[in-house]
This record gives sequence, C-alpha cells and structure tokens, in this order.
Amino acid sequence: MAMTAKDQTDFAAALVRLYVFLTQYLDRCVDEAVRASFPEAELQSHLAQTRQQLMDVLSVNPVVKQKLDEECDRILSLGASCVKSGSTDKALLDAVQAERTVLRNKTIALSDLVAVFRAWT
Repeated sequence: MAMTAKDQTDFAAALVRLYVFLTQYLDRCVDEAVRASFPEAELQSHLAQTRQQLMDVLSVNPVVKQKLDEECDRILSLGASCVKSGSTDKALLDAVQAERTVLRNKTIALSDLVAVFRAWT
C-alpha cells in the first residue's frame, strides 16, 4: 500500500509526538515538580497510543520497527532505573541527558520536515 503525502506527514507528526512524549517521560523521571505537573496515567496513555500507531504503520518494515521499538524500550528502562535510584546516580543522569539530547535533535529535525510537508499541501 502506497502512502499518500498526507499519510507521510501524519507519520512524521506521530514520530514527533512520540519523541516529545519520551522526552516528557525522561523529564518526569529526574524532576519531581515535572512529575507532579502532568498525570502519569495520561502520559502513559498518550505514549502507548502513539507508539502503537507507529508500530502498526511500521509493520511493513520490520527493521525500522524493531529499531524504534528498541529505542522506546531503552528510554523507558532508563527512566525506570532513574526513578528507582532516586535520580541521584550521576551515570544514570548523564545517560538521561544524552538520550534527551538525541530526542531533542530528532524532534527538531522531524518538526521541520512536518512543517515543510504541510506547507506543500
């Protein structure tokens, strides 16, 4: 099944949402004030829904699907470890910051791409 330009834009926008939710998840893991400002259940719901939407689309490309799935699992595991340790472990905090940087760069690039796609339609 061929993707339309709208489908491609929607897919890229879903990736942006996923990366934003993953960043929010990491922020919550290291900052109690951030954790208190946004209900956990709501974030988890948005994250799971967006992730499943992307996994459904990526079923046509198992390699990319696996890479995205592994990335999500790695970030969620890192966040859980950070919460468990009380976010005092410097190595964990450095790993969280590194993941946040990667997520930020991906979000910026994909947001720009979505903006260009939307300008064409």
